[in-house]
Amino acid sequence: MRIISLLASATEIIDALGCFEQLVGRSHECDYPPEVQRLPLVSMPLIDTGTSSSQIDAQVKHLAHEKELVQNNALRALSIYRIDTALLQQLQPDVIFTQTQCEVCAVSERDVTNALQQTTGLHPRVVSLAPYQLRDVWEDVVRVSKALGRQEQAQQLVQGYQQRLERLQQRTEGLPRPQVAVLEWLDPLMAAGNWVPELIAYSGGEAVFGETGMHSSWLQWDELVAADPDVLILSPCGFSLNRTLEDYALLQQHPQWSTLRAVQQGRVYAIDGNYYLNRSGPRLVESAELLAHAIHGIPIDAEISGLQHLG
Repeated sequence: MRIISLLASATEIIDALGCFEQLVGRSHECDYPPEVQRLPLVSMPLIDTGTSSSQIDAQVKHLAHEKELVQNNALRALSIYRIDTALLQQLQPDVIFTQTQCEVCAVSERDVTNALQQTTGLHPRVVSLAPYQLRDVWEDVVRVSKALGRQEQAQQLVQGYQQRLERLQQRTEGLPRPQVAVLEWLDPLMAAGNWVPELIAYSGGEAVFGETGMHSSWLQWDELVAADPDVLILSPCGFSLNRTLEDYALLQQHPQWSTLRAVQQGRVYAIDGNYYLNRSGPRLVESAELLAHAIHGIPIDAEISGLQHLG
């Protein structure tokens, strides 16, 4: 079977199921396991991701609000991603993995459908994931496994993930439950939703923003100040830890930053949002463990990196 994954979390699931060698192409966001970066890039963003958070946000909003364009005598919504249709044709995939959860966050099913219409004689199976909460993530593992004939492996994986989270939850029982805010974007502010409130609960905290199963939401500074969380986690979507630290310097310049309880008490942390909290795959379990370390100081495996105490 020839597989193209256009979703980073799907790539990690495919690898966990033991099907890595069947991958023939990837998206620009697929970077784990590291070996996947040797595969050809089938997609690229149409925005400059090397700019500041505010500039990235402006670019995305500009493209997302463009009117529909006429192309090939049909109307389609403008995407912020480009799929290399010539390479798609050349790779001849049997199955393509994508998503329908967010038109902005990653290559979408609509993008794939439009790209396939520009190919000749190519009719791969398109499998779309749509995770909003942890239950959906585990169901996506099973969904991927069915497309690859690995259902038995999926059941074992999901059981292992769930047991690991339950053990973490047991370690935090009886401990104080501080109020925790996870910021998914820093300029403008965005509070993490979807599965993140669940992860906070497993790690012994109480989410002050976001609702399980609901999209992440924009946040005003006055709202953050009013909530005044005990612990503040910076984890911008798609940003590495180093990139987050660059934006942290700008965040510190905001006049209301120093008024926050978490800042004054030295309980501000950064978590790699690209690898962990925002990627709906197997490493959400490690994300919860990172949160538990930040919230309660619970030791984590030495091999798990991606957390930094900012003060």
